[in-house]
Amino acid sequence: MPLKGIKVLEFAGLAPAPFCGKILADFGAKVTVIDRVPDNVLNCMNRGKRVLAINLKVPEGQQLARKLAGTQDVLIEPFRPGVMEKLNLGPELLCKDNPRLIYARLTGFGQQGRLAARAGHDINYAAISGVLSMLGHKNEKPQPPINILADFAGGGLMCSLGICLALLERHRSGRGQVVDSAMIDGAAYVASWLFMARNVPTLFQGERGTNALDGGSYFYDVYETKDGKYMSVGCLEYQFFDEFKNKLGLPELSQVLVDEDEKKAAKDMVTKRFLEKTQAEWSAIFEDVDACVYPIIDWESVLDHDHNKTRRSFEKLDDGCLAPCPAPRLNRTPGKLSTLPSTSSEAIEEALDMIRDLKLSNVELQKLVSDKVLILPTEAKL
Repeated sequence: MPLKGIKVLEFAGLAPAPFCGKILADFGAKVTVIDRVPDNVLNCMNRGKRVLAINLKVPEGQQLARKLAGTQDVLIEPFRPGVMEKLNLGPELLCKDNPRLIYARLTGFGQQGRLAARAGHDINYAAISGVLSMLGHKNEKPQPPINILADFAGGGLMCSLGICLALLERHRSGRGQVVDSAMIDGAAYVASWLFMARNVPTLFQGERGTNALDGGSYFYDVYETKDGKYMSVGCLEYQFFDEFKNKLGLPELSQVLVDEDEKKAAKDMVTKRFLEKTQAEWSAIFEDVDACVYPIIDWESVLDHDHNKTRRSFEKLDDGCLAPCPAPRLNRTPGKLSTLPSTSSEAIEEALDMIRDLKLSNVELQKLVSDKVLILPTEAKL
C-alpha cells in the first residue's frame, strides 16, 4: 500500500482526527492512538489502529509520549492551540527531537486568529467559512449537511491531504513541517467552486434555494414515489432533460422558465407524476437511459445495490456496521479497509511493542504501569 512503512501517532479526539488517522491507516500507515483509556468503545474509527493509554497529565506520561513521537513520521493532534505546548508536546520540542516529523494540527478555527482558542463544532465552522449560508431552501433557514462538511471533508480529509503533501515534500528535503489544518479553511476550500462560480449566470442568479443546484430548478431535485421512497433528478443538460421529460410522459416540459408560476406548475406536474409509480417502477423506466435520474438508495441497503456490489464499495464489519471501502482506488497499491479492532490481542501486542522499542529498562516499564502512567488492558502484560 502507498503509505506502508509510515508511522503515525494520533492523539485521541473527536471525529475529524480519527477520520484523518483512518484514511492513513486504510492506505497502509501504521497508526497508533494515544488515548486516556485502552478500550474507548466510543471511537468507532480505531479499527486498524493500535491504542496506548497514557496519562498525559503527569510529567512521566508527557515524557513517554515525547519519546514515542521521536520514532514517528507523523503526529496528529486535535486540541485547541496551546494545549500540546502545556503538555510539553508542542512542535517546537518534538520537531527539534525529530526533524523529519510531520506535525499535523487539526482544529476548528486554526492556530491564529481571534477565534483560534474558542470551542466549536462542525455547524459553527461551516457558518464562519461562509459555506453554510449557501445551503438550504428558499425562505428557510440554512441547513447543515449533518457534520460531513467541516468535520470530515474540510477537517479529516483535508488534513490527510496536507500530511501526504508534507510527506512528499520531505522526500525531497528530508525535513518535516507543521500542518495547520483548520476546519473553517478546509470547508471553504472544498466549496471553492461555489465561491468562484458566482459570476456564471446559468448557475447562480439569486438567493439561496433559487439557483440551478440548490433547489431552484425542478429538474435538479428529489421527488417522492408512490411507495414513500425517492428518486434523484439531475438532468441539467438539454439531452438529459429531453430523455427525462419523454420517459416521464410530460413532453411539454421546458427548462427555460422565467415566470415563478410556470416554475411552480412544472414542479407540481413532476411531483404528481412521480407519485403515480413506485421507486422500483421508475428505476426500471430510467434504467438504461441517460436522463440523470436514479433511485435514492437507503443507507442500510447500499450493500445490496448491484453497482455497489460489483465495485465492492462497502464491507460489513463483524459488529454489523457498514463501512465504505477506501477511495480513491489505486490500481497497483490500493487501500484496504482496516477492520482489525484496536482491542484485539494482535493490535494490543503491536502497541506494546512500540513501548518495548523505546529500550526502557524493566524497572522503568513496571513503574510506568504501577504509577498508572501507562494504563494497560486487563489481559495485557509487558
